[in-house]
Amino acid sequence: MTDVKKERVTVEIKNRPYTVVADEESASHVRLVATLVNQKMKDLQNANRNLDTESLAVLTALNTMNDYLKLKEDYARLVGSLKRKED
Repeated sequence: MTDVKKERVTVEIKNRPYTVVADEESASHVRLVATLVNQKMKDLQNANRNLDTESLAVLTALNTMNDYLKLKEDYARLVGSLKRKED
């Protein structure tokens, strides 16, 4: 059994620090994810100036999940297409 070293990674989202515990290898991934979340929140806030932080967070989560589901569907279609070509 190997010991995976954990690292505390502090990121900033909407000018607020958040500390996340991550594997050493995934620290840069956590930073990337935080950057993308921060950018998505900025984009939504620019389009909807009157949003409070909670609403902004929920809309960011909804938009992100929508993007994820679309990519998942695209992936499933692509895999299905490849399997049909193999047959």
